[in-house]
Amino acid sequence: MCGNEGHSHSPTGMSRGATGVRVMSMNRMQTIAQHVVGSAEVRRSAAGFIGYGDTKRGDRVLLAVPRITDGEVIETVIGAMHDRGAKVDLMVLDDEPDRDFRPLDEIEMMMRREPYWVNLRRGDRAPWIEELAAARNYDLLIHGSAGPVPKSAGRYEAFPWTTKEHFLGEANLFPRELHRIINEHTWSRITENIGGRLSLTDPEGTDLTMSIQEKPFHDGRHDYGLNPKWGHLMAHPPTPVEPDDDTTGVIAGTMSHYGRAFPRIEIEVQRSKVVRISGGGQYGQGWRDLDEESANIQYPCFPAPGLFWLWELAIGTNPKIRRPSNIDRLSSDGFEWERRRGGVIHCGFGTRWRSAEEDWAGDQGLLYGHLHVHLLFPTLTVETADGRVIPVIEHGRLSAYDDPEVRDVAARYGDPDELLHDDWVPAIPGISTTGSLTEYQADPGRFIYPVASR
Repeated sequence: MCGNEGHSHSPTGMSRGATGVRVMSMNRMQTIAQHVVGSAEVRRSAAGFIGYGDTKRGDRVLLAVPRITDGEVIETVIGAMHDRGAKVDLMVLDDEPDRDFRPLDEIEMMMRREPYWVNLRRGDRAPWIEELAAARNYDLLIHGSAGPVPKSAGRYEAFPWTTKEHFLGEANLFPRELHRIINEHTWSRITENIGGRLSLTDPEGTDLTMSIQEKPFHDGRHDYGLNPKWGHLMAHPPTPVEPDDDTTGVIAGTMSHYGRAFPRIEIEVQRSKVVRISGGGQYGQGWRDLDEESANIQYPCFPAPGLFWLWELAIGTNPKIRRPSNIDRLSSDGFEWERRRGGVIHCGFGTRWRSAEEDWAGDQGLLYGHLHVHLLFPTLTVETADGRVIPVIEHGRLSAYDDPEVRDVAARYGDPDELLHDDWVPAIPGISTTGSLTEYQADPGRFIYPVASR
């Protein structure tokens, strides 16, 4: 963004090349690969929770990645697998070449009108790859970067790194034990106060409240319950949206997962349903067109017609995530990568990824998918039934970082102040740096992208 981003420094072994892209040494690449390949397998796609540690001599591994993935990352991971005595077969799925992001990329990458496997969304998992892995009895399938890892019978892990910068960041070395207790302490602030209320604000204009409902924690819905979904804590339960859901207010921001940053968009929500979409430039207009197209469709996961209902308020938990330096390019994975940073919230409106409702819509040729707005400096609090106010996130920082038990675990690995420090804080004029927030929100790309990409 504009100027120097707050609280930023170069991780050990990282330097800037002539292009300005952060690069690291091959020795560090091998170190990270050995760490990931040796870490426990927990079926998560969040950086810091990815590992292939059950791999042993004689195992057969199928690695399937999109063509845009950096070849050095692929080869270094395969080399670490070879060091453990495994054999790795590589499949490269076709993908468009690297390019600058365009304003409607989020819509084009996230929304569909046919079965998902006909035209995979970015980061999704190909069913024919899964079928091949099962039919050929591979010991481990590594495939996909987004959404939940399917609960298949065999071992199945994610591969979210498109660039060396993704792979070599400190986020992948963040101590797993510490990362888990951060998730547990953040999540318990919500689960221990069922029946209370959540309040969400952000200086870009978000102001939202909702009740903490009990039913969703106990009815077996996908990746949700009393245990945290590591790296992706859901402040609002996933679909189906309950008829008595009282989530009401406004969500506002200037970025989504995969498209270019856009002029400020404002989404008004009443009882979890989107009732107004204002601003947003081309992204906002494209969203309004989709809202009109789906207005009279009764999706099985929603209590009334229409596609755009709020169900995803997902909290990132890794303090060492950074915005990629090639953020203007498709290979960076855009703002999707940075939403993993601790305290950042991404808001999702529409159907849940790879869900029964998406199968239903795809089979009928109906619009489905979900769109995002990111909150980079959110404040999330719980008001308990007895009137206490408990902070979950304060101005984009996880409150759990200050819990004594969390700091005690951090001390086992080093300096708690350093480990529990967000290495990257976005520079937004009027919020974290000097300047005008109004000017930023009118044209955020001017403050984010290199001159050549504006």
